[in-house]
Amino acid sequence: MFSYVDPAILASLLEEEKIVLLDGAGRAVERDHQEGRIHLLGPRPLPRRVDQADVAFAWYPFAKRTQLEQVLGLGKRLQRGEVEGLRELLTAQMTVNSLIVYGDLGRAEAPLIRVHSCCVTGEIFGSLRCECGPQLEQAFARIVDEGCGAIVYMSGHEGRGIGLWAKAVTYLLQDMGHDTYDANRALNLPEDSRDFTDAALVLRHFLGDEAKVRLLSNNPNKRAALEQNGVEVAAVERTLTGVSTHNLRYLKAKRDRGHTLGDLPED
Repeated sequence: MFSYVDPAILASLLEEEKIVLLDGAGRAVERDHQEGRIHLLGPRPLPRRVDQADVAFAWYPFAKRTQLEQVLGLGKRLQRGEVEGLRELLTAQMTVNSLIVYGDLGRAEAPLIRVHSCCVTGEIFGSLRCECGPQLEQAFARIVDEGCGAIVYMSGHEGRGIGLWAKAVTYLLQDMGHDTYDANRALNLPEDSRDFTDAALVLRHFLGDEAKVRLLSNNPNKRAALEQNGVEVAAVERTLTGVSTHNLRYLKAKRDRGHTLGDLPED
């Protein structure tokens, strides 16, 4: 977030239209428009290895306008020498999500889309307690095979929205017998507090008012969230991968909550 402390950098990005302000329908609006909700940055090239080949994606980070403007305001205070603003800046909440695009998304009739929630343990640490890492890798491969599509990566969704620290506590509770949902409730936290509104908004920006997608997901709540926010889901394609003895109980709990996982191996 410190790149925004220098107003010259921000002015340059705005002038070159590298930052776009989106309203609640995903339309680009003027930078001071009252209906602006999301700042979209990019694109930047994002080369990646997929199935042993180098593949070129385009990366668009995006953040809520309110959070970004808080950071910008604190940056201006620092420019004026208000040192107390540094402490506030260090603790300011600014969640940066990402749209990772392959191909010409705007020309596709119903591109394959994966709305993916952040999972540090599964994606970075390679944990087998969930299937998040394999799901993300499979999504990249499926989209490349399709020739066009995108992943909306929601970085503030760790632990279905409770954060990494609380998620670590729920792991201890799961080892004591709770399932993944009961563990959240044991901490007086929601089973699932994720919000996919911003994902839909950004997709509408690229796909237009009649946005239509094929959703790569097992979670019916994701479909409902997209459709409630103006994105038609023409089809849902299941993604079942990464199943192991370590996450079987976790997957069965998800299936019991309505995820379309189909048959799973017995314990």
